[in-house]
Parts: sequence; structure tokens; C-alpha cells
Amino acid sequence: MSRPLPEQRASRHAAEPTGANDERAVLEAVLAFAEDCGYERGHSHQVTRLALSLFDGLRDLHGMDRLERFLLHCGGLLHDIGWAHGKAGHHKSALRMILQDQSLPLTDRERLLVALIARYHRKALPRDDHEDFARMDDEDRRRVRALGGILRVADGLDRTHVNAVREVRCEVSAERVVIRCEVDGSADAEMWAASEKADLLESVFDRKIIIEPLAARR
Repeated sequence: MSRPLPEQRASRHAAEPTGANDERAVLEAVLAFAEDCGYERGHSHQVTRLALSLFDGLRDLHGMDRLERFLLHCGGLLHDIGWAHGKAGHHKSALRMILQDQSLPLTDRERLLVALIARYHRKALPRDDHEDFARMDDEDRRRVRALGGILRVADGLDRTHVNAVREVRCEVSAERVVIRCEVDGSADAEMWAASEKADLLESVFDRKIIIEPLAARR
């Protein structure tokens, strides 16, 4: 059985975003950075919207709170900026770009969390022999795995980059998580991709992830 991720309390850095105004300022800087990198706005915002919906729907499982949701927001907006250096390895390029950029008003810890959330939206799962992942403590590794797992599924849900998925709803039981997706028209590619990319989230929650389409309500 999975256990909720521990909340950040005394270990939080004073410079971390603590209110709506701080978060808004950081998000403005994140968006400016993403635009400078030529990000695909429609896809990035759709993936971020779906990721945040999944975060909210799975809150009882992951036990995370406002700070982690905010870091997921940042990671979602930046997950594809590595395309500025080409498709191949763009997830690793995103990691390097986020770690190296000095315009983002984040602490070193926040920056690393956001960079790794973006990095693990595709390809290899987090491993202890990954250099940047290895230098985190156990609690932050668990955060990256959970948030990266959510972002992987959300990215799959916009496989064709046409905003086919309107809304997602999560139903949690002891053995599985069903993610029901309101879709416009056919979304076979999205359902397949999200199922394929649910591997990390299944590992984190120790539950089978089921992705199901529903016709969008008119």
C-alpha cells in the first residue's frame, strides 16, 4: 500500500512561495522563460491543466499540498522547453535548461524539484543512479516520483496536441485508480498514450491505473 507523502513544514525555505502574490510572480517568470524557449503554448497549458486536475483528484492518495501543486504547475509549463534543442532527449534538455537559467525566482531546492518533474514526463523512470535525482533526500525523491508520474499521464492525455480531453475525474479503490476522461470525438491516441505512461504512477500508488474515455457533456 502507498502512504501519503509527508507535508513540508519546518524544512521549507523562507524564500519559497508562500502566498498567491508570490506564486503569481514566479509563474510570470516561468511563463516568460517558457516563451523565450519557444514553448508550444496550447499543449503546455493543456497538459498543465490536466496535471493539476489529476493532482486534485488524487489528493487522498498522495497527501501533498499547496507547495507541491505549485511546483507541478511550474513543471507542467516547462516540461517541453527542451524542444528548443530538438526532439531527441528534450526531457533531459529541459532539466538542464531549468537548472541553468537564472531568471526563475526559485530556491535551489525548488529549481531541482521543478527540473526533475519536467525531466521525468517521458522516457526513463527515476532511478537512484540518476545524478540529479540521487542528490535529493528521500522525501523529495518521493515527491518527484509522484508529481512526475502525474505529469506523465497528463502529457499522454494530450498525445495529439488537439485538446481532445476536456476534464478528468478520478475514482480510487484499494486496488486501482480509474481516470475517466471527458473527450471530444475520438481520443484513442490519448487513451493509449496515458495508459502507457501510467507506469510511474502505478509504482507510486501501488495500484493499477485505468484510463477510460467518456463522451463530453454538451
